[in-house]
Amino acid sequence: MLMLDLARLQRTGTLDVSGEISPEDEVWDEVGGRPSRAAEVNLEAHMTPTGQVLVRGMLEGSLRYECRRCLEPVDRSFREKMDLVWSEPDELQDPDDDDGEIRTLGPTVSELDLKEVVREEILLRVPRWALCRSDCAGLCPQCGINRNVETCACTLKESDPRWDALRALSPDERK
Repeated sequence: MLMLDLARLQRTGTLDVSGEISPEDEVWDEVGGRPSRAAEVNLEAHMTPTGQVLVRGMLEGSLRYECRRCLEPVDRSFREKMDLVWSEPDELQDPDDDDGEIRTLGPTVSELDLKEVVREEILLRVPRWALCRSDCAGLCPQCGINRNVETCACTLKESDPRWDALRALSPDERK
């Protein structure tokens, strides 16, 4: 678990928070890919003289996607730097203006669960889809073969039947 004990942080001034997020964790729901291994989270929390909580660190891992064109598996590593800030509501100029940059820290909060914040950062920073390569030819829309591996005899010039009535008009009638 990625829990930050605020009382301990206040006593020591700095705390390390490290952990792993398993591939089965709900954090990965709605992310475009699934992790092939546990993601590592290494954070360092600081208590500022003004009472703000500053958390900095790295999130590292690897996600397995399906190529958005040919559906082949694609592994992509990520390494994301995170900077997170919490402040008491009375320290903010407008406590109701929650733009996500500075999170509010309630007066009765004794621990911060960093897992949900890490989830937000993952959703914002990790790509939702991937390509196996930039020139991926994808799947044939008619026969379904992977055009990166083999070719087919399908013609890609298939007319749309909705235009047949217009095609039947003579050139003079089209004007």
